[in-house]
Amino acid sequence: MRAWLTALLLAMAALPTRAEEVVLGLSQDTVSISTRFEGSDILIFGAIKREAAILTDPPLQVIITLAGPNQELTVRRKERRFGIWVNADTVDVDAAPSFYAIATSAPWREVLSATEDLRHKISIERAIRSVGAPSEVTDSENFTEAVIRIRENSGVYDLRESTVTLRESTLFDTRISLPANLIEGAYPTRIFLTRDGRVVATYATEIDVRKVGLERWLYELAHQQPLVYGLMSIALAIAAGWGASAAFRFVRSG
Repeated sequence: MRAWLTALLLAMAALPTRAEEVVLGLSQDTVSISTRFEGSDILIFGAIKREAAILTDPPLQVIITLAGPNQELTVRRKERRFGIWVNADTVDVDAAPSFYAIATSAPWREVLSATEDLRHKISIERAIRSVGAPSEVTDSENFTEAVIRIRENSGVYDLRESTVTLRESTLFDTRISLPANLIEGAYPTRIFLTRDGRVVATYATEIDVRKVGLERWLYELAHQQPLVYGLMSIALAIAAGWGASAAFRFVRSG
């Protein structure tokens, strides 16, 4: 703990001063996905550099977001017709983060106003972009809510209120857990300082998530040489089937 506090104080002294400015640190700026990867915890910590005395009223708040690469989604609604379930209405979601975590220093309603959320697109609802829906779909917001509900239940969308520790309105830190089923790519990390629900300062960086080892080799083989990858998969399946059959015959003969 003392090591990163010292590093932050030195970084703050070297920066030109503005009204309030974030100095950020990460426990790691890269995440390696291997065949044994079971998730990871990222420690995000920082300090607030000022050119004036600390303003305590209204109090300063901190919001930290970590997002995975965006994905295009097709959301379908099922309806029961003639005794069976069939796909009915369909809405295309233009961009939804594959992973999205928000950590705040206080309850959500205290750290950000609806107007500022609309401007900076911080909440989970605002992070999902769905430009249009078919004219026959009059409740397209329900499709977005379904995406959020499903991904919250699976643990890839998470709002963690009051989990950012803010010390004397100057030092802050939190931990964000990354699940095992991460998608490779750049993970934008944003810090927002707010007062009375308004954003007063921002900071942005990225965490790089990459496959390594056998996972990387298989990924590149599947995308660069799909024919070879397919033939290898078939060969492995045949070998596994033959091995299981041979083992079964050996057990029966014994």
